[in-house]
Parts: sequence; C-alpha cells; structure tokens
Amino acid sequence: MDLPEQGSERSKSRLRKILKVVLIVLGAIVILLAAASFFAWRYVSQQLQPTPASDQAVRFTIPAGSDSTHIAHILQDKGLIRNPMLFVYYLKYSKQGDQFKAGTYEMKPGIAKAQLIDQLNKGNIVKQEMLRFTIPEGFTVQQIAVKLSSQNAVTIADFLKIADTKQTYPCKYAASIPEDKTIKHRLEGYLYPDTYEMEKNSTSADIIERMLCEWDSKLNQLPDDWQTQLAARSLTFHELLTLASLIEREVVLDEERPIVAGIIYNRIKQKMPLQIDATIQYLFDKPKDRLFEKDLKLASPYNTYLHAGLPPGPIASPSLASIRAALYPTDTKFLYYVTKKDGSHGHLFAETLSEHNNNIAKSNAKK
Repeated sequence: MDLPEQGSERSKSRLRKILKVVLIVLGAIVILLAAASFFAWRYVSQQLQPTPASDQAVRFTIPAGSDSTHIAHILQDKGLIRNPMLFVYYLKYSKQGDQFKAGTYEMKPGIAKAQLIDQLNKGNIVKQEMLRFTIPEGFTVQQIAVKLSSQNAVTIADFLKIADTKQTYPCKYAASIPEDKTIKHRLEGYLYPDTYEMEKNSTSADIIERMLCEWDSKLNQLPDDWQTQLAARSLTFHELLTLASLIEREVVLDEERPIVAGIIYNRIKQKMPLQIDATIQYLFDKPKDRLFEKDLKLASPYNTYLHAGLPPGPIASPSLASIRAALYPTDTKFLYYVTKKDGSHGHLFAETLSEHNNNIAKSNAKK
C-alpha cells in the first residue's frame, strides 16, 4: 500500500481547487471593481457636464464671504451645475474656488464648467442700472419732486408725502428740524443739492435719506470753526439753513452773498422786516414773473413783509457758498439792496431808504 502518496495527491488537488476558486473570486472582484470604476467615472463625468442649454439667462447673487459649498448650491438652484458636491470636489482638485468674487451674475444654463469658473474668478458681475440726477442749488422740495418725477424716479405726491412725514433718519443734522406746524415742507432746505448716482430701483425714501445724509459729509468742507461761529451768532442749524436759503434765492454772484448776509443780520438786529421777495415767491407752487402789491399782503408766516425776523424754515436747499456767507457775513452798514436791471445779476446797496430809492430809479433806468 502506498497511502502517503495518495494523501499527498488529494491535498494537491484540493489546493488547486481552492486556488481556482480564489482566482475566480479575485477575477470577479476585479471585474466588479472595473465595472464600478467605469460607472462611477461615467457618473462623475455626466454630473460634471454642462446642464441642458437654454437661451434664457438666469441671474444669481453670490453673497460676500460665501464658501464653495454655498456657491455650489446656489449654482445648482439656478440650473447651472448638476451636482454641488462633485462641483466642490472638482474645485478642490483643480485648486479653484478661493478667488470667486461676490456680486450679482447673469449666465445661461449650459455654460461650460471652465467658463463658469472663469467668470466667477474674474468677477464678471452684472452692471446695475443706475439712476443719475442733479439737483441744482436753490431748488425747493417741490422742484426736487418735479425734477425726479420727470426722470420717472418718483411720483410727486409720494415724494412730498415722505418729505413731510416725521420719521427718524440716520443723519446727524436731520434731528435739527423743529416741531413747527407752520413749516410748509418738513425737509425743506435739508435735501443737499448735488449730483447723485443711485440704484435704478431706489424709492422716494431711499433718495430722500441719501440727500438728507449728504449734509453730514459736505459740512466738513466748511472752516473748522463754523460751529463756533454758529454758536456765537446764537443760531440753531435750522436757522442757519433758513438764513442761507434766503441768500441762495436772492443772490447769484458769490461775492455778494456775504454782503446780503450782513444786510439780513442788520435788519434783524434793528427789528426791521426783511422784505425779501423770495419768501413771497415761496408761497406759490411756481415762481411768478412779477409780484404785485396784493402778493406782499398774503397772510403767511413766510411773508417777510408782514413779519420781522426769519421765516419758520428754509425756502430752498442752499449751497455751501450761502452757508459760508451766513456764517461769515460782511460787516456792513447796508440795510437795502436792489437788483440791477442790466443783466449782470448784481445788486445796488444802500444804507438809507433815500439811497435805496435812488438805486431803484437807477436800476429801472437801465431796463
């Protein structure tokens, strides 16, 4: 009997069978892994492909401080990428995404991945339509409303309603408006005259707040001691704007503004009515070509022919030149002035009523 050899053959046979099974299993695993890899690669490739193309662009906003995951979900919501998770992995693999710019973008679904990433890196944001308007110095609230209405930026009624409604503004000098029911327009004089550029969809409230707060920065252009001068003249900021608005509506030439300011101070000191025609014109929605005697008798606290001192509030938005003149008037003995009728926009000044009457005659003679 040769039993040891027979046992050895059986062991070898069993080993070969086991090895065969192992090889078959390993082969199956390799095939499965290859298939899984193929389908995974195919899935990833599909998920990273552009979305179905569309001629209709979509608009989206990337908030400041957004990470790549947040941005990826925004892009998926807008139909610009298929899979946010894979897009984030792709960004990490390609070392992209850390330079994306915040802002509002406009892209069409179907955009190539590389092009989408490039636009976000370059910050090719949508240029917003802007509202640009210029408010001349000396405009009233009514004129400002009409001007903005002509540009389809506001409706006159809405603008005036907001301008006349008491509310809190984040502006320093807006708090200077007194509680006085005789004031014609609450924000008269407080809307700084300048050129502005704002978003196209700005509301009346947005525009008013912007113009109102502009004083906070523009007053920095005045001499450093302007508030000391204000206190020395015992004026509130509201009274300063009121006085400056009178100068603005009465005077064209900058060199004459301090002289007229000095005359106003002189008349107030002597308790004389200011008799400023611009305060009468303010009572009308549109300035009249000529004032008549009956106009000078209109019952109104703004009528400086009937009432001494300053009117209840500004009659227009004054320039910084008029503000300076009100703060630093010319020391003069003049009490009167009359406009020259020679087209120069200048004035003739006088200390006495008789001199003033002579100046009126001179002016009329040059018509």
